[in-house]
Amino acid sequence: MLNISLQHKMMMKLSPQQVQYLKMLQLPTLALEQKIKAELEMNPLLEEGFEEEQEAAQEPEVVEEAPDGTKEESTADEDSYSIDDFMNDELTGHKVREPYDNEEKEELPLADAVPMYQRLLEQSGLLDLDDEELLTGQEIIGNIDEDGYLRRDLAAIVQDINLTHDTQITLEKAEGVLRKIQRLDPVGIGSRTLQECLIVQLEADRADPALKALALRVLTEFYEDFTMRHFEDLGKKLSIPTEELKKVIELIQHLNPKPGEGEITAQENYVVPDFIVMKSEDDFIITLNDRNIPPLRINRAYKELMSKRKKNGVSAEAKDFIRQRFEAAKWFISSIHQRRETMLKVMHTIVDKQREFFETGEGLRPMIYKDISEVIGMDISTISRVVNSKYVQTDYGVFSLRHFFSDSISTSDGDEVSNKEVKRKLKALIDAEDPLKPLSDHKLAELLNADRLNIARRTVAKYREAMLIPVARLRRKLT
Repeated sequence: MLNISLQHKMMMKLSPQQVQYLKMLQLPTLALEQKIKAELEMNPLLEEGFEEEQEAAQEPEVVEEAPDGTKEESTADEDSYSIDDFMNDELTGHKVREPYDNEEKEELPLADAVPMYQRLLEQSGLLDLDDEELLTGQEIIGNIDEDGYLRRDLAAIVQDINLTHDTQITLEKAEGVLRKIQRLDPVGIGSRTLQECLIVQLEADRADPALKALALRVLTEFYEDFTMRHFEDLGKKLSIPTEELKKVIELIQHLNPKPGEGEITAQENYVVPDFIVMKSEDDFIITLNDRNIPPLRINRAYKELMSKRKKNGVSAEAKDFIRQRFEAAKWFISSIHQRRETMLKVMHTIVDKQREFFETGEGLRPMIYKDISEVIGMDISTISRVVNSKYVQTDYGVFSLRHFFSDSISTSDGDEVSNKEVKRKLKALIDAEDPLKPLSDHKLAELLNADRLNIARRTVAKYREAMLIPVARLRRKLT
């Protein structure tokens, strides 16, 4: 049986304009530049330039002579549609940056990078391979990961080749092709394990033959002792003194554990800061890095299309299209303006709360998104969108905005410090430790507590792992 009931609900819904603003707020500088370029291409009513420049370029009204000899200004019919009211509706003042002199955007030339996949294919073409081996090599190269390792099972690759190309390639033949690929540049590429990668590189190395033979024995016969840093056991098993063992270990440590790394292009490796903070006497100058973002305005030429001054009028469909495009352009400009205002508010508040860091490069204070939202009166989600993927250039380097947010650790005298400061002190202790007797997590916790920081051993272990620092046993070195 169907029941009809009346319910009252309170709901919050975002308008399309608010959604657009929030999306724009999350974009970093480079992504915003691309978004503006795309919008300029899609919306004919949107163009680059200041509103004042457009006003100055406007032609004067057409003056016609009346039958009685007097001069009158021609006007549109009162019933004709015009967008004059729209054009005067809060558009002036929406400037992305100033001054803007329409200068050519100079960019530094970047070298054209050839992908590793293409380089390996070109090198494999120079090897002495038959058609089946060449096909196998192409398939192997296509399965190599970004760090240079082949993690897909070679037997599965061979099976796919045989099924797809109706061949009878054996696993032994594929192993031979893989060995040849592993000796291409960079050496070790396509290895399946770290041990295999190091062995391949060592075999191709031009080191002292005697030293190289010992290193190969370490990697093939005593690899577990090497990874666990049982140096005393290694010395006994190899029957060599500590000084010679040290040379063997150094030879292995100079090999590249990830031969596929370092293939990042200049475009991918360059961070464009969204903010610039400079110290000026006793204050800071905070600017938004929008040098390459042009000012936007509405194209007034389309006003003529909405007027009936000319004999050939514009269809209602065309007027509706122009009106829709105008609204879209207006909200797009407004979203950029609001984005700029919000980002500057957030950055000013961050600088105020982390003033010591911006003055000295040290002394981060604990801070969370809520601390910023309470000051500027905006939602935490808005702060998160501003902070996401944004960077600031300071006198002490370029930092992600997330760098300034951290939890707190209490001190013995009741103060609070950022956990990033604790990590910095922890790393300083580890860097200064005796390499023969690395500090345990328990000892590190004792030293930090002696520095007035209330921190437990398990917290030290968590911070150490987060910084990718191994345990004391694996930090031990031969000297």
